[in-house]
Amino acid sequence: MTAVELVIFDCDGVLIDSERLAVKVEVRALGELGWVLSEAELIERFMGRSDRDMWAAVEAHLGKPLPGGWAERLQQQYRRTYAAELTPVDGVLEALDRIALPTCVASSGTHEHLRYTLGLTGLYERFAGRIFSADDVGVGKPAPDLFLHAASKMAANPAGCVVVEDSRPGVEAARAAGMRALAFAGGLTAAESLSGPNTMVFQDMRELPALLGQAT
Repeated sequence: MTAVELVIFDCDGVLIDSERLAVKVEVRALGELGWVLSEAELIERFMGRSDRDMWAAVEAHLGKPLPGGWAERLQQQYRRTYAAELTPVDGVLEALDRIALPTCVASSGTHEHLRYTLGLTGLYERFAGRIFSADDVGVGKPAPDLFLHAASKMAANPAGCVVVEDSRPGVEAARAAGMRALAFAGGLTAAESLSGPNTMVFQDMRELPALLGQAT
């Protein structure tokens, strides 16, 4: 197999333990709009997708545009929750300290979201200048565009990239890009939803450096 040239990290649920918090905020916000979803249903529909794709789906379901200022109010709710409760994913700091390979972040979140959340958790400086957002490309995950964009900017061959993901759209995007996936099942997505070709599923972030060694 091609040697690993670049490790591409998703952000939410991989670097920062934000998804458990975001799901609660989103379930409450959608309920206020009249779309009642359980946390499990919301995870199945939207986890790993960009805000742009999520809001389009919400508008399609409701059959009308979102109320004026709704997205801004939702962002305020996220920020209040993150400021009080957000932490790095358990074990990820130890893993990052042991990884000598080139790394970057490629996330469905906006650049504003990435600056704020990675900054809150002390991770922004580790990746500054190597952070890519779905806003940088026309199509979000599960399309491969974002990961291919990150590889191009980092001058890496897609076949030499390993993507660390925790969502089904994310691992599907990695496969579509011709990259190997290390799928973290220690969060909200069940292992069986992540497994597939060119994908190794794991449960503990502390395993990541050894798995990258195996991936070479």
